[in-house]
Amino acid sequence: MPHLTAEYSSNLDHLAVRPLLHALNAALIASGQFEALDIKSRALRLDDYLVGEADSGHAFVHVRLDLLAGRSDTVKQALSTALLQVLDAQVAAPAGIALQRCVEVRDIHRASYAKSCA
Repeated sequence: MPHLTAEYSSNLDHLAVRPLLHALNAALIASGQFEALDIKSRALRLDDYLVGEADSGHAFVHVRLDLLAGRSDTVKQALSTALLQVLDAQVAAPAGIALQRCVEVRDIHRASYAKSCA
């Protein structure tokens, strides 16, 4: 735990995904909330998307951080801010494209979460 998912619109074809995931993981490790090996990150390129009613001219990257429930709102806000700072530094808007960067932190129900390690 945690699970981090970065979804991004396919018109961000210049996005360096692996370095972005490394930077996001580094921010989570720097928070002191997680052990490095507990962080699971992935990126999903979205070919089918729509921003508002526009078929072009817009892009987005959305990071969702799923955590076991129990952390304070203050901790979750700090994590959200740190991840957004990474997005701001790492994801640039292509010429002529309006870019939205956002972060969402969600709680996972602790009692029903199951994990197995081999």
